[in-house]
Amino acid sequence: MQPRHIAIIGGGPAGLTAAYLLTKKKQRVTVLEADPDQVGGISRTVRHGRYRFDIGGHRFFSKSAEVEALWDELLPNDFLERPRSSRIFYRGKLFSYPLKPFDALTKLGPVESACCVASWLKARARPVPNPANFEDWVSNQFGRRLFNIFFKSYTEKVWGMDCREISADWAAQRIKGLSLGAAIKDALTPKRRSGDKSGAKSLITSFRYPRHGPGMMWEECARRVREQGGEVLMGRRVTGLARLQDGRWRLAEKGADGEESQLEADEVLSTAPLRELAQSITPALPPEALGAAGGLGYRDFITVAVILPDENRFSDNWIYIHDPSVKVGRIQNFKSWSPEMVPEPGMNCYGMEYFCFEGDGLWASDDATLVELAKGELERIGLARAADVREGVVVRQKKAYPVYDDNYAANVATLRAELERRFPNLHLIGRNGMHKYNNQDHAMMTAMLCAKNILAGRREYDLWAVNEDAEYHEAADAGAGASGVRLVPRRVAPEGRAQPAT
Repeated sequence: MQPRHIAIIGGGPAGLTAAYLLTKKKQRVTVLEADPDQVGGISRTVRHGRYRFDIGGHRFFSKSAEVEALWDELLPNDFLERPRSSRIFYRGKLFSYPLKPFDALTKLGPVESACCVASWLKARARPVPNPANFEDWVSNQFGRRLFNIFFKSYTEKVWGMDCREISADWAAQRIKGLSLGAAIKDALTPKRRSGDKSGAKSLITSFRYPRHGPGMMWEECARRVREQGGEVLMGRRVTGLARLQDGRWRLAEKGADGEESQLEADEVLSTAPLRELAQSITPALPPEALGAAGGLGYRDFITVAVILPDENRFSDNWIYIHDPSVKVGRIQNFKSWSPEMVPEPGMNCYGMEYFCFEGDGLWASDDATLVELAKGELERIGLARAADVREGVVVRQKKAYPVYDDNYAANVATLRAELERRFPNLHLIGRNGMHKYNNQDHAMMTAMLCAKNILAGRREYDLWAVNEDAEYHEAADAGAGASGVRLVPRRVAPEGRAQPAT
């Protein structure tokens, strides 16, 4: 029996994982990657001269032994063990993350701390009844003053929404069990030893990281796919997906040079944004499904990497910027991820990260303007002098985060049902392919299970069940029964009623 031809849309973690596993089993595989230069998707590592930097941070830590084994198989000798550290930057000081209110009060100083405690006492005496939005819920727990310092600015930068528009149920999940009163009581009472039943979350203290960044993993994976007989074609954007009478697929694609071509395949695995995929299929999906596709949204992302002398201002992997006077939301310290990312002694590379929507003012700014913005904001918050920045590089990442709004779950369910009913040989995998705000290892697991289904000739595994025991990534809460889907905010429902958690 001839091996089936499998086309994979996208050369990110999910697409390349599937390609690697399928070519190991002698399947005929073609990966179509839109980027003309690099594989890896959002997990790629960008090179600028001898410097390397990432699109966001990518800690290699998984509860899946299968995922860990694949990492080791691809990079057996190139992982570093790195300490995990990320803190909040506010008024020139670094505060613990996740937030420890007693630590925060100590560093804020006696006057500000007294004001924060007074604000909290006021909130306890006169809380907002039945808080429907994020601002009121957090203010009830911490007081409005601490809310304004440690919650408002960063949350609004990341999601592009006013905190009064974000549903309170997200805060209740995200910050459950934590309040200023509980923190003060905890600080003044003896700590429990092993067997602590308090439900406090435990943070991972270290993680693995490829010495040249996560892109190193996916470049090696692409090399091995080719070595095993598969194709990884660069600069090939899929523009259409036509279902043929015999059930196979014809993919229309456009090269980086504008040349158009076609490719036929027995099976298609898609990591493309679900909205774009659904709108590109012929024959067209019914109006209800196309309406659901059009209702899916995305949050975009800009990294401005700046190269400058290393003055050891912070040693964290990244810091969150809780300062409303600047637009930057997070700053990566790439030397802390791996010293090999920064080749010159005495130098460092920071990643200034800006959250935006494609087409807004930030996104539309030219590179020179963005570099000047990053330099000025570094100086404004006191982490470096603008004049010390030697170089700046801008990378824009479309559709970095699938948005979970009030209707996203119903829209995804509608599309999933329609696509599975009509096209059993079309498989959705990965973050954007499934419109799931997941981690790199979860995206890989969807690909692993999909490959097993294809090799078995039937859907033995439910790819959509991946994430159901994934609450570990930043913090573990044993026995919480968390769904594992990354927590993201949703808008307040009409008449102030929070939508039920999805």
